[in-house]
Amino acid sequence: MPAGGGGEPRQGAHIAAPPVPRYGEGALADLPISALAALGVPDAPNALGLPAVPRVCVLLVDGLGWEQLKAHPAEAPFLNALEGGPITAGFPATTVSSLGSLATGAPPGEHGLLGVQVAVPGTGRLLNLLRWGDDTVDPETFQPVPTVYDRAAADGVEVAYVSNPLYRKSSLSRATARGADYVGAAGLGQLVGRAELALRRGDRSYVTVYHADLDATGHRFGVGSADWRHQLRFVDLLAQEIASVLPPGSSLHVTADHGMVDPGERIDADTVPELGEGVALLGGDARARYVYSEPGAHDDVLAAWTAVLGDRAWVVSSEQAAENGWFGRIGPGMLERVGDVIAVPHADLAITASEREPWLDRMVGMHGSLVPAEQLVPLLTASRP
Repeated sequence: MPAGGGGEPRQGAHIAAPPVPRYGEGALADLPISALAALGVPDAPNALGLPAVPRVCVLLVDGLGWEQLKAHPAEAPFLNALEGGPITAGFPATTVSSLGSLATGAPPGEHGLLGVQVAVPGTGRLLNLLRWGDDTVDPETFQPVPTVYDRAAADGVEVAYVSNPLYRKSSLSRATARGADYVGAAGLGQLVGRAELALRRGDRSYVTVYHADLDATGHRFGVGSADWRHQLRFVDLLAQEIASVLPPGSSLHVTADHGMVDPGERIDADTVPELGEGVALLGGDARARYVYSEPGAHDDVLAAWTAVLGDRAWVVSSEQAAENGWFGRIGPGMLERVGDVIAVPHADLAITASEREPWLDRMVGMHGSLVPAEQLVPLLTASRP
């Protein structure tokens, strides 16, 4: 399913409008609700038309974009042979936002996990949602939408979340995996074994398996690097092994949180004076920037970022992004978490900040934008009657 269209940004009308995530008809947020429908949970719309089964397993491979998968059939023969196609991740195309959508069935604008770094409204500071590191912000309040795991369990479904035990007590897991039995699995073999056991529980079961290594490899070495291609082979084997142990009456749905690109050009917001004037905070990520302006400086900041980035990025106000559907439905107070100006590169460009975010300088692969290479993720299905 291709990405949908969207409205024109206010600035830079000569730039083609960005494709907008297909919330409600072909986005990652539609997968968990469709899975509930497949399991017979009441009042769950099946937007993706998943087959009715008593057992569902979702394998989320961090960083496995649709375009990258289709470009490497030799490394992933099993995955490339499965039935299915692409869906859209959501904006921004990043792990935090996608984990929120997979947990809640809601778009980022509703669950509020709107990127790597967002503002905590009323505080004048940013919160890194991967590391969290702020005990004053309660994850279960900051992400207020009930999870699909709670909803499934309330209907008598056995629910498990299988992932690295290091993430078990993290704030992000509290925000996105609550309601599920968190099952630690430190390795590919354990992921397969724990998933099989979890799928066999009860009369109905819903199991999410999360694997992070492909994304980490892409960030460090780049998409399509030898290291990345070797890691993709392990991912393909992981999916094949989980499919091989599915109990009768099971469906395996393989998907991802985002794709990835290797930007060749970088603009350092910490060394370009025009990008710092009137800016109070710089959040988001290198491919989806949130720019928080100082009081009264919004128009000047929007104009400066538009002028510097030119035709290499979509630069709009947060209100325009919301109006154009980038975030999907917007929950109360959620738009305050993103910047007054949003800059999303669509060209071969990353917006870094060498002083504030030195870790970005070490990354090769990046993601977050609305372009298909980052937005499109697979939805592939294997079943055992």
